[in-house]
Amino acid sequence: MLKQIFLLLIFCLGIQTYSQELGFTIPDYKAIEKEINDENSKFFYPKLMERLTKNDTLLSHEEYRHLYLGYFFQPKYNAFWKSPDEQKLNELFGKEKLENADYDEIIKLINHSLSEFPFDLKQLNYLSYIYHLKGDETSSKITSFRFHSIMNVILSSGDGKKCETGFHVLLVEHEYVLLNVFEIESKGQSLVDNCDYLSFEKGAYNVDGIYFNIEKMLENERKAIR
Repeated sequence: MLKQIFLLLIFCLGIQTYSQELGFTIPDYKAIEKEINDENSKFFYPKLMERLTKNDTLLSHEEYRHLYLGYFFQPKYNAFWKSPDEQKLNELFGKEKLENADYDEIIKLINHSLSEFPFDLKQLNYLSYIYHLKGDETSSKITSFRFHSIMNVILSSGDGKKCETGFHVLLVEHEYVLLNVFEIESKGQSLVDNCDYLSFEKGAYNVDGIYFNIEKMLENERKAIR
């Protein structure tokens, strides 16, 4: 897992690419939709979601892939989703010093947020850290496992070098989470066909930017405004 993360960082520096080292598979959404709706499939969505909700650390990469990419086909999916607890969480994180009572409140709010949207990468990252501060290393590791498993799904969905092989994400926010993980700063965002293109400062890296495939997000947005 750490190797995968390190390799993408190297890609951004232009030394080698994640896809060259480990390969990637462009999502076949028709196949994914068929599998997650088949009660006899090991990827049947309700069963996978039940395991995710129970923090099953035995979920495989392919199972996480069907969970994350299969969420596009769930009635609750909303490309504009925002945490209902974001304001309260921002207030808590804005405090000069967090107390034990704050840890408990943050954990409660984030878990409520995750019950609404289990792939909130930003909140998962925060939650793992708060568990660590609280001294609950078991919960921290379980939460970190989910965060990195979802990240690996995104990283295995493309190489980001062009729109046709862009990384697939559920939310625009996930694009920036990925960049933040690798300490990469975007200088601009533009829509190129069905992709978000995040550009970098000229000369900062040996690549000018990264593509994210948002075709399914755009489909959801069009449905929302009809």
